[in-house]
Amino acid sequence: MAKFLNTSAINYFLEEIIKSASDRLVLISPFLKLNDRIKELLEDKNRLKIDVRIVYGKNELQPEEINWLKELSFIRTSFCKNLHAKCYLNESNCIITSLNLYEFSQVNNNEMGILISRDKDSEVYRETYEEAQRIIRISDEVRMSLERVPQESVSDIADPSNEQQQKISTSKLAKKLGLSTKQFLSQATEKGLLLDKDETHVLTDSGISKGGELRESKRFGQYFVWPVDFEI
Repeated sequence: MAKFLNTSAINYFLEEIIKSASDRLVLISPFLKLNDRIKELLEDKNRLKIDVRIVYGKNELQPEEINWLKELSFIRTSFCKNLHAKCYLNESNCIITSLNLYEFSQVNNNEMGILISRDKDSEVYRETYEEAQRIIRISDEVRMSLERVPQESVSDIADPSNEQQQKISTSKLAKKLGLSTKQFLSQATEKGLLLDKDETHVLTDSGISKGGELRESKRFGQYFVWPVDFEI
């Protein structure tokens, strides 16, 4: 029989679902934003080569987090338009809840949810699993990368007459300069173009004057672009 969960119980069982996944893990949440505990748990699943699918409707990851996520080869991410469902499941249990993934371990909000066991609630679990699979099927799989250019910018880059289109992403510029993205960010910080703040980077006035620009995509979150002829 399904079990009612309050806020603290949701946090507990969500962590248990992630930790106990031995075959598959599906995390469906409108917002893709991960705290340190979630990252730690997902890294462990990746080391164990567990198939993890994350479906989201809006990406709020920082550039450094995107680089972190793209290194986890067993974690696949998919974008689903108009997603509002919150469902977290492994091969044995699932939670349907009001709790967004980014609110995990937070107790400021009052949340509710239900825990469904595959053994005790086989029919409800099956229907939930099938709906989760349907959402995955209608979603667009996205390989996290700072090199990915939002669709609305492709035509701009192809048109050299448009000043805004003569800019490229940090990873592409780093590659052009013979650097890794991490090396570029480090050197840009040393030169005062970026500020390292709370494990993320922020453009300084100097960086802006050199043509650096912060852009945002609903799918890929925030990222920096730079003039194609930029020299560090």
